[in-house]
Amino acid sequence: MVLSKRERIILIATIVSVGLLIANTFVIEPVLAKRDEMESQRQQLLGDLSEAELLIGNHRRMQQKWNSMLSDGLRNDAEAESKVLAELREWSGNAGLSLSSIRPERVSSDKGLQEMVFTVAGKGSLDSVARFLWQIETAALPVKIKDMQLGSSSESGDRMSLQLHLSALYLGTQKKQAEVRQQEVQDEEGL
Repeated sequence: MVLSKRERIILIATIVSVGLLIANTFVIEPVLAKRDEMESQRQQLLGDLSEAELLIGNHRRMQQKWNSMLSDGLRNDAEAESKVLAELREWSGNAGLSLSSIRPERVSSDKGLQEMVFTVAGKGSLDSVARFLWQIETAALPVKIKDMQLGSSSESGDRMSLQLHLSALYLGTQKKQAEVRQQEVQDEEGL
């Protein structure tokens, strides 16, 4: 069987087209898809690497800040109680809020940091309550408001009553402090 020149050209073009289609389907497209997948994975890994480098770079600074917070913070229950009570009185005086009761309560914990909860009740104007709460929220002491009740003690709403539970964190006993320091040293050695 002898093919004419035209038939040979059509046969060659058909074989080349089918070959290119097969090569595209089974070789080129999978390679391009894998390359795109690897490029996106590379970008993800570069992002993870830069985040890890940032964390490692910040470790020393954060450790110094943590050590400073520990040394400046509340060391034991007596110090925590006296400092927080003094600050509550000062904050209420600055805000013009009349405190009717402050009741500290120790919460037992077997962790390094201990918690003391203060139940605080007082009365004053809405503005004085807001100033008092602002001073608590922006305090340097390790305290936070756990829950709060605010009510109006008059029909006009000019006198407000406030009751809140304030949580203060302090270091535990010397044994607990030693355990916390030992854990910090172990954490540093792990890095």
